[in-house]
Order: sequence, then C-alpha cells, then structure tokens
Amino acid sequence: MRWLRHLFAPSSRRVFPADSLERIGEAIAAGERHHGGQLCFAVESRLSLGELLDGRDARAAAHIAFAQLRVWDTAANNGVLLYLLLADHRIEIVADRGYATRVGDERWQAVCEGIQQALAAGEAEAAVLGGIAALSEIIAEHFPRDESFGESSSGEPSAGEHGGATGEGNELPDRPVRL
Repeated sequence: MRWLRHLFAPSSRRVFPADSLERIGEAIAAGERHHGGQLCFAVESRLSLGELLDGRDARAAAHIAFAQLRVWDTAANNGVLLYLLLADHRIEIVADRGYATRVGDERWQAVCEGIQQALAAGEAEAAVLGGIAALSEIIAEHFPRDESFGESSSGEPSAGEHGGATGEGNELPDRPVRL
C-alpha cells in the first residue's frame, strides 16, 4: 500500500511554506560560516508511480537528488545532503567521499533519528533546523572553517565568506530545494 501513501502524500509546500524554507536556508548559511563544508536540504513529497514500480526507495531517491543537485561537486569532496521524503516519512543523509573515513554511519544515523523524533511530534521546520545544527557540528569537526577567510580588515565579508577548507567559497546554494 506504499503507492497509496505516495498518492496522498502531504504537499511539501504545506509542510514547508516559503517562510519556513527561508529560515532553513538561513540556518544552512549560518552553519557554513562556522565550517568549511557544504550543506544542502531537499524535500520531496512523493515518488511517481513509475519510480515506485521500479522499486525506488528513499535512499535511492536521495542518491539521485545528491547527483542532480551536484552536492558531490565540491572542491574538497565535503558536500552533505539532508533529504526528506514525506510520503515514506524517511530522512536520508548522503555525504560526499570526503567523509568516508572520518564519520561513521552511526553518527549520520543519530542525526536522522533526532530529526525523525521531532517530525513525529509534528515539528517539521524545527526537526530540519535541529538536523542542520547537528550536521553543521559534524562538518565543523572534520572540515573546520579556514580562518584566513571571512571578514576583511574593513569588516566586510571577503570573497571567501562561506569559504571551505580550500577557500573555494560557497559552492552550493544555501536555499532548500523542493523536488
């Protein structure tokens, strides 16, 4: 009966209205001021009937989104996607290969579980904001912000305002994506 859940899935626009997505984007930008990684949030209401018949699950959909949104395409291989599939009530985290030997699956899973608990309480925006904060802590631990970037001597942001470990700047948009 999974197809019924997808047919009648809540709209991502209802669960995350524009002002909510704006606050989530601001949280991503704030986190990136404290670490050298790149974080992306994507929400999808449902999968199509064809995708369901092909056996696509939330993890596969997250990997597709990771590729489509080019989260893998960062200079330091330090992109992280936080993906939410509303119909399946599933949260997935896909991290680029720069984290492979640094962060164990149990840490990513703990973040997912924290988000799931808040979602179960009916707090979608708070759940995602908490997940972004937790992911930002993990990213900062493994990809600390290069202190040579940030503010210039005049107090204005320099070209590396969102500089990563390589000083490449903000490589991915902070704006959340509805798929």
